[in-house]
Amino acid sequence: MTTNQAGKFAGKVAFVTGAASGIGRAAALAFAAEGASVIAADVSEQGNQETARLIEAQCGRALAVRCDVSRAEDVKAALAQTAQAFGRLDFAFNNAGIEPRKPAPTADYDEEEWNRIFDINLRGMFLCMKHEIPLIQKHGDGGAIVNTSSGAGIIGIKGSPAYTAAKHGVIGLTKAAALDYAAQNIRINAVCPGYIDTPMMGRFTGGTPEGRAKVIAEEPAGRMGKPEEIAGAVIWLCSDAAAFMVGHAMVIDGGQTVQ
Repeated sequence: MTTNQAGKFAGKVAFVTGAASGIGRAAALAFAAEGASVIAADVSEQGNQETARLIEAQCGRALAVRCDVSRAEDVKAALAQTAQAFGRLDFAFNNAGIEPRKPAPTADYDEEEWNRIFDINLRGMFLCMKHEIPLIQKHGDGGAIVNTSSGAGIIGIKGSPAYTAAKHGVIGLTKAAALDYAAQNIRINAVCPGYIDTPMMGRFTGGTPEGRAKVIAEEPAGRMGKPEEIAGAVIWLCSDAAAFMVGHAMVIDGGQTVQ
């Protein structure tokens, strides 16, 4: 991948959460390849710094910031650093999220685990948009936000009530916010990845060949997706090619949810 300072996002600034690995890292690199300056935000400082290093190695501009999206003060501080370093914000990819520790039916679900998942996977989305949107508004020529939901945002997942509810909530939040700001040319959409070959998926499958095979067996495409395939959709949603796309939840799952 070669960073293109004359790319379609030249002069633009992108803020990416969950940027330390997986889909977030792939998207951060993809934004940089199109010429954007990138703020890589994550709780994992080591992974975050590596993402920034990879961008800079391709002659891109990057800033790594530690950010726990469930903490308003962290989000505000990360965006303050964005404004200080680059002077504006054009795009945000709100991707940070966590998976459940273990499945359990609804009546047996642990309240602390419910709160943990909602704090990061849904409240974190709200906090990010709450503070990203005013920064996008400042330069007055619009922008785009993409939120990461999941295939679990459009179907039910047995034994995973918190994750399913939170990811459904991301789509509802995306649609409401999209209507709030469409007239200001701030387009807000969501992506719904299926099984993507990331470190999170490695934890979900137990990191075993048997676990991977079980997941792949659920995919009509016969494989897991690649982080870069989600990143490509994010870049498209932020581009002028998607200028009439507002409040949409784009499913990218190899056919898993249409069975």
